[in-house]
Amino acid sequence: MTKTLPILPFFLVCCAQCLAVDFNRDIRPILSDKCFACHGFDEHERKAGLRLDTRDGAFADLGGYSAITPGDPEGSEAWFRIASEDEDEIMPPPKFHKPLTSREKELIKQWIEEGAEYKTHWAYAPLEKKMIPEGQNPIDYFIGQGLAEKRLKPSPPADPDTLIRRLYFDLLGLPPNSIQIDEFVSDQSADCYENAVDRLLADPAFGERMAVYWLDLVRYADTIGYHSDNFMEVSAYRDYVISAFNQNIPYDRFTIEQLAGDLLPDPTVEQKVASGYNRLLQTTQEGGAQAEEYMVIHAADRVRNVSGVWLGSTIGCAQCHDHKYDPFTARDFYTLAAFFADVKEKARESLI
Repeated sequence: MTKTLPILPFFLVCCAQCLAVDFNRDIRPILSDKCFACHGFDEHERKAGLRLDTRDGAFADLGGYSAITPGDPEGSEAWFRIASEDEDEIMPPPKFHKPLTSREKELIKQWIEEGAEYKTHWAYAPLEKKMIPEGQNPIDYFIGQGLAEKRLKPSPPADPDTLIRRLYFDLLGLPPNSIQIDEFVSDQSADCYENAVDRLLADPAFGERMAVYWLDLVRYADTIGYHSDNFMEVSAYRDYVISAFNQNIPYDRFTIEQLAGDLLPDPTVEQKVASGYNRLLQTTQEGGAQAEEYMVIHAADRVRNVSGVWLGSTIGCAQCHDHKYDPFTARDFYTLAAFFADVKEKARESLI
């Protein structure tokens, strides 16, 4: 009996290989994991004067040849090194212990063949205002576009019992009781859903639900974190966050009040409480702890948290050296730390 190759799997494999390679989706993760440590942003660690994290660096004339020649893998030094089997030539070097897989090599070769297009990381790309058809919900519109591109259809509308349960869990973190479910199911008005949303947004529990996420981000805790893990009174800050969500205050105000509310002209008690954010770090009451050491620890912790929460970037690597994967220097790290240098908070708390 003659064996035949299943048509559908074969077709899917062929289609996958024919898809254009996307730099951010397919290539950047490979370069970041396998190449940027030696050929990235950090000039102090850069080998052979070669940068692969930028288009100009990858295409630069290195003395009659380039690391990457768009459209020509065989004329690209980088591909020559990647494809080599000579331990003295192959990249990444064996001692790096991060060899490229066959699939990764295929993607890089295809990328070069297609022109080696570089793209800015989405986090640093300028924002573009998208035109949304009148009457369309922006979230539904963009999700709908994504589904259409993948030839998918949205799930059918949920039944009223399921819908009201989802709404309660999303906005309050709690399930509705039987009376609340019956009220929603029996409401036949055209705006019953909108009314339910408005009602839950006005519930004080909504602020508590939203505050959970924010308090996790800013590492809120009622104890000091180190050693004895004794109680630390910062509950007023927690209440400020809950209130801010319930009042729906603007994000810029929310940010300013937490980072420097006490420095505002004639700050209110609430704004001073908001600046309690600067106290949300691990402190110590250990008798032998060196205050100077903890001042440095606290400065680094504030930079790491501010960058992660407000900038969405991990600048922590730059505490010791220029970032290897992102455009941040050690100078940037300590410049940001300087903004918090005047925080009048004891580096070591006394037990007395």
